[in-house]
Amino acid sequence: MKRVARNPLLWILLAILSIIFLGPLLIMFFTSLKTAGESQSVPPTLWPQAPTLRAYDILLSAADNPIFLWFANSMVAATLHALLVVVTASLAGYALARMEFAGRNIIFGLIISTLFVPGFIFLMPNFLLLDAFGWLDTLLAIIIPGAAGAFGVFFMRQFFLGLPKEFEESARIDGAGPFTTFLRIMLPNAMPAMVTLLVLAFLANWNDFIWPLYVLFSDARLTLPVGLTKLQGAYTIDYPVIMAGAVIASLPVLILYIFVQRYVIEGVASGGVKG
Repeated sequence: MKRVARNPLLWILLAILSIIFLGPLLIMFFTSLKTAGESQSVPPTLWPQAPTLRAYDILLSAADNPIFLWFANSMVAATLHALLVVVTASLAGYALARMEFAGRNIIFGLIISTLFVPGFIFLMPNFLLLDAFGWLDTLLAIIIPGAAGAFGVFFMRQFFLGLPKEFEESARIDGAGPFTTFLRIMLPNAMPAMVTLLVLAFLANWNDFIWPLYVLFSDARLTLPVGLTKLQGAYTIDYPVIMAGAVIASLPVLILYIFVQRYVIEGVASGGVKG
């Protein structure tokens, strides 16, 4: 292990990967500190020659761009959606992994088969369903759809398959029923997988653009990715303002990953290895 850590090629590779992944974030942040003219200069500059917070001042003070409201909409929608995904996927994944019932493998196969169907096919059926429920132009339109996705069920099932059966046998000896065993024994041991799925579902909803664009109409209901498109004019583009919006949109994602990265790494390493 020490020999691998001292290998200079490894550190060079890690440095190159860091530049590839961090480079766009740094360019985005530096561009948000530039003037409108410098952001379009040729050749482009990396570090702003005269750093300014003009873009953030325009973004946060413009009355026609309620970015704090868009931010709150995205936060509420992404959080509730992620929690729903974890609840439904945990219940379904546990049932498909641990409970014996007729047609279990067939049901699991049908669920997995939906992963091969392009998501755009569901746009119109889901739109019509939301219209019938009266949920269009509400946050429910971006919270409920997709809360029972196939990937979450597959991910949690694979994790539950990897847990020792002795957990359930011990609970059964103590007189615990199936739901008590699931709630008090299996869920605490599945915390890494649940946190990982929570983060993935949060990111998917937070970054979603196409679906909110279809079902949200009023400015007060927009999410942050859709609302940021209003910052682009018909004939001119203020790149620093757009980049400032992107910086604000990326902050929750970065903060979330910093706090849960340990669970994410453990969940990814443990999930998907059992069949």
